[in-house]
Amino acid sequence: MRFDNVLAEINGFGRFQLRTFLLLIIPRLTLPFNFLLNNFIAFIPSHHCDIRSQNNGGVFRNLSLEERLNVSIPFEQDGSLSSCQMFAEPQYQLLSNSSNLTHIPTVPCQNGWIYDTTIFRSTLATEWDLVCDKRKMNRATATIFFVGVMLGSGIFGFLSDRFGRKKTLLLSYMASSVFGIAAALSYNFLMFATMRFCTGLGLSGISINSFVLCLEWVDIRHRTTVAVLMSLDWSVGCVILPGVAYLINDWRFLTAAVISPLFAAMLCWWWLPESARWLMSNGKTDDAHFYLSKCATVNGREDVMADLKPEVLSTVILVEDENRKYSYLDLVKTPKMRRRALLSGIVWFGVAFAYYGISLNISGFGVNIYLTQFIYGVIEIPAKGFVFFTVDKIGRRWNQAGTLILTGLLIFSSVFIHADRGNVRTAVGALGKMFSEGSFTIVFLYTTELYPTVMRQNGLGYCSFMARVGVAVSPLIMLLEDVWVNLPSFVFSLVALGAGLSASLLPETYNVRLPETIEDVEQTRYWALM
Repeated sequence: MRFDNVLAEINGFGRFQLRTFLLLIIPRLTLPFNFLLNNFIAFIPSHHCDIRSQNNGGVFRNLSLEERLNVSIPFEQDGSLSSCQMFAEPQYQLLSNSSNLTHIPTVPCQNGWIYDTTIFRSTLATEWDLVCDKRKMNRATATIFFVGVMLGSGIFGFLSDRFGRKKTLLLSYMASSVFGIAAALSYNFLMFATMRFCTGLGLSGISINSFVLCLEWVDIRHRTTVAVLMSLDWSVGCVILPGVAYLINDWRFLTAAVISPLFAAMLCWWWLPESARWLMSNGKTDDAHFYLSKCATVNGREDVMADLKPEVLSTVILVEDENRKYSYLDLVKTPKMRRRALLSGIVWFGVAFAYYGISLNISGFGVNIYLTQFIYGVIEIPAKGFVFFTVDKIGRRWNQAGTLILTGLLIFSSVFIHADRGNVRTAVGALGKMFSEGSFTIVFLYTTELYPTVMRQNGLGYCSFMARVGVAVSPLIMLLEDVWVNLPSFVFSLVALGAGLSASLLPETYNVRLPETIEDVEQTRYWALM
């Protein structure tokens, strides 16, 4: 008898599983809120040099605002006011349009900037003047946050396999809440960057722990359904986020608002179960029996657990060594685990690299920031439906490889579409975003099934680490536009294609038992179809 047989007997997709799923929705909604928050709080509104100090009487004082701007700030080629330059002295001769602008000396803004507050009342850029020479600091906030997520993936993956899913999840809730609120209260940019780094570190634990905890309570037949349903909360969050940002247009209040659901999540945590799979794999059969009995009671299968005593339950999973503590080194000690870790790491890097390369470029549709984010969120919903109907028909491996390859081909093909064919470019970009989200939906389910229970969180933590490397790098790739405008697209497409080919080399996991130990992975008999 295997654990999946026990789970099937007590109903592996009943009210107990539904309750667990619902309890995890609240904290998971904070993930898209925070991961895409930078699109709003780091928004740079139109701005120009502050010229109020030049209002020292005389002619200048008698000019209208438009005339003051004309004599103080040069115009760009597109007709807009310069954002970073001003004339060294007011050029009153420009009022008659009689001067040649070419030889008029300009200097950087001397007394700060005036910002357009039509879209946002306050952003990081307006708070600390992160424009012009400091513009890169504003862009770096996303990378700083995702570096925290990257390191947190490794830390919380290790802690979860060592101390359990539930305890680690509470730690993630608490860390994310404290640092998220501290970020909103930051009094300088350095403090904000540090607090956002720590917030990302804490949120990574929610990302990987919530998914695995829920999936480890579900039987084989319903793993796909639950994985797709859990991924929907990300898309729903992407759709809700622009509405929240529209209503709360101050970066401090918005930063606090997107982390606040975690306070409700901490109350819900008391009703969450620990993973019985993890408990049994670590020799804690009495605790596993307690949670399995609770599951059976809620699902109306009390009779099943009546004869299944803890001592009998201990034979369900063959524990390699109750006292053994697993680490990331176990990912590379044996041949098949090593191969699995290498390929899955490449896949996760490619999935995140392509997805966030599209998601963090919300000016791609040429419409306002709120509508763009809404479109990006809505586009993801058909991707979930596509995955739901195909992942059990053609398998995890070819779905993962196919969505990545299609993403790469669509990004590549967009290079050859002329800029004046806006509708076609928009359609191709939307399809690329859809298949990119499809690949992200599959990768969580696929990876959870690839790694054994004793190493599942370590494996997912390592893969999430690789993904966050991709996320942190993707915004920097856009700087390659200075070399050649289409170079970033070529890089994104090549990485997606490479990740798709790597996915095709992984084993298929459809309709198979979850491996419990490293021996299960190394011995192919455990991977026979049921």
